[in-house]
Amino acid sequence: MAHIGPFVELNNPLFIHESAQLHGKVWIGKDVSVWANVVTRCEQFEIFIDEGSNIQDFVMIHEGIQTPTRVGRNCSITHHVTLHGCKIGDNCLIGINATVMDGADIGANSIVAGHAIVSEGSVFPENSVIGGVPAKLIAERDNSEANSANALYYRKLAAIYADGKDRIEES
Repeated sequence: MAHIGPFVELNNPLFIHESAQLHGKVWIGKDVSVWANVVTRCEQFEIFIDEGSNIQDFVMIHEGIQTPTRVGRNCSITHHVTLHGCKIGDNCLIGINATVMDGADIGANSIVAGHAIVSEGSVFPENSVIGGVPAKLIAERDNSEANSANALYYRKLAAIYADGKDRIEES
């Protein structure tokens, strides 16, 4: 059974996996999915996950030393990502095993490449493609359509899981 602490506020999420661990002041929005082995911890500030976003397997979300963590609408926070006291704009995709640190601000419609490390205080504008260690701006383009499609796919998967299934039925 998932651990959902007494300060966690659920605003009609679509799916929360039974192994999720949600601790501290955490707000989970409508149609959000929280997948296997996700951990949130927030002892001082808050974690905010907005509508339609998905937090995939083994993600760790924590507040920063002086900053809350915010995930915008229709974001995909993919497997093994660490978010630590940062802000992720709407329609973003954070790639597998990326780390986004305290005070970093990722603009809407952006992609952070897998394995990237976004340093403390880094700010990237809307429509960024970000990658590397330390992460740098690689390109600028509107990624909102592809990123929103990924988030929609995860909403469909979450509905299947919420219905007690773990396979997409063939039509």
